[in-house]
Amino acid sequence: QMQLAESGGGLVQAGGSLTLSCVVSGLTFRRHAMGWFRQAPGKEREFVAAISWKDGSTYYADSVKGRFTISRDNAKNTVYLQMNSLKPEDTAVHYCAADYYGSSSGSPYEYEHWGQGTQVTVSS
Repeated sequence: QMQLAESGGGLVQAGGSLTLSCVVSGLTFRRHAMGWFRQAPGKEREFVAAISWKDGSTYYADSVKGRFTISRDNAKNTVYLQMNSLKPEDTAVHYCAADYYGSSSGSPYEYEHWGQGTQVTVSS
């Protein structure tokens, strides 16, 4: 089975930066669209960013556009989320997800595989 493992979360001051990593097991990583989602207590899971399996095209939620960068390294089976200019409202558990031959959808229902999540906390 395909497995995903996030890392890199932690506590950071507002305006600071963090980089999240997600290492994916299996031989089909290159054929999966990859996404990052986040969920704060009492809120719905929301889309953050996604990257295409086919051409590396990237997509971002309006709330993070210009601050976050998603990238992937197919040789390392890893997807990254570089987060700059962090705000307290970015505080959430962050999840990576994989969608086989996916369209880099912003809907969490389109993704078949999920990691356990990593906590990002931004202090004011």
